[in-house]
Amino acid sequence: MNTMNHKGYTARIEFDERDNIFVGRVLGLRTIISFHGETVVELRSEFETAIEEFLRDCKEQGVRPEKPASGKLMLRVPPEVHGAALVAAQAAGKSLNQWATEVLEEASHV
Repeated sequence: MNTMNHKGYTARIEFDERDNIFVGRVLGLRTIISFHGETVVELRSEFETAIEEFLRDCKEQGVRPEKPASGKLMLRVPPEVHGAALVAAQAAGKSLNQWATEVLEEASHV
C-alpha cells in the first residue's frame, strides 16, 4: 500500500488508470477526506491542502479535530488466544500491553 503522511494523518494512495490520476483518501477517520492529482507533486499539495482545510474547518466550528487513533485499543479475542498471548508476554518478561504493542508495531510496519 502506498501512503503519504502530513501532520499525523495518513492517506492511502492509488492510481486510477481510467482517469489517469492519483487518488488519495485519509485513513482512520469517520470524516471522509479525499483528494487527487495528476502528478505526485500535485497529489502531495492537494493532500496537505485537504488536511489544512480540515483543521481550519474544525477550528472555525470550535470542535477538536478528529485524530486517526487515541492510543486506546479494546480487543475481543477467544480466551485461548488471550491466554496464549499472556503466556508469550510473560515469557518475554513483558506486560501483555507492552508485548501486544510490539507485536502490533511489527505487524503494521511502524
